[in-house]
Amino acid sequence: MNNPFLGTGVAIVTPFNDDLTVDYKALENIVEYNITNGTDYIVISGTTGESVTVTKQEKKDIVTAIIKYNKGRVPLVLGIGGNNTVAVVEEIENTDLSAFAGILSVAPYYSKPTQEGFYQHFKAVAEACPVPVILYNVPGRTAKNMSPETTLRLAKDFDNVVAVKEAGNNMGQYLELLRDKPENFSVISGDDDLALGVVLAGGAGVISVIGQALPKAFSTMINLGLEGKAKEAYDLHFKMMDIVNLIFAENNPAGVKAVLSQLNLCATTVRLPLVPATDQLENSIEAFLSNFDKS
Repeated sequence: MNNPFLGTGVAIVTPFNDDLTVDYKALENIVEYNITNGTDYIVISGTTGESVTVTKQEKKDIVTAIIKYNKGRVPLVLGIGGNNTVAVVEEIENTDLSAFAGILSVAPYYSKPTQEGFYQHFKAVAEACPVPVILYNVPGRTAKNMSPETTLRLAKDFDNVVAVKEAGNNMGQYLELLRDKPENFSVISGDDDLALGVVLAGGAGVISVIGQALPKAFSTMINLGLEGKAKEAYDLHFKMMDIVNLIFAENNPAGVKAVLSQLNLCATTVRLPLVPATDQLENSIEAFLSNFDKS
């Protein structure tokens, strides 16, 4: 069975008009830009999509739109997660997931559960979900790390827990997961700066932020890594290092929206409490792009 989560996935932004409504034309352009430039799959309604400030109706409308724009060309993943386990399960049960290769479910944030709490939360998610589940560990946002032991316990206990998007920015934790994981379980990088190293160590790829702005270069780098061509892959990695640092310098997705804006793909608009990139950051991004060969 082919792994739909192999290679470069992108956590797609939600573009907004100046009046803060969703800019569907820009969304269509970003989807098309990614599919035609090598992105392997698209993740909807993640942190980068500003999921916490998108309404339930907007989320449904965005999903409908992306399914339409995609035309079945690449796998789609839907973010469904939170720190109210009952509400997450209800959303899974009340969502038509037939168009999705899987869901991405973030570790409960704010509540800071124990490792057993993480396990029981994702047990409920796995038992309710009719499609594959990608666990999402991002302690920088959730305030609590889900240990490799807990992740791998879930992987071994539930057939539909097929991958983890690991975003602890901790290479040691990645290596522990890669060493001890079941054969059919994928470790996906959630850290753009570590993605190539993770792939070369046996990871399945990345769910990227910068990848949606530089899909050709980023997906080529990941594919070279999957082929074990480390030197060629690192040549690309080094060329993109500065922009990866820049887009996370203030907040995500303001940074990547500034890049997309300079590529004429969407406006820089974000919803509060986020604010657009500062002029200083925009100037740094512009300077990088003026010297970068996107092909």
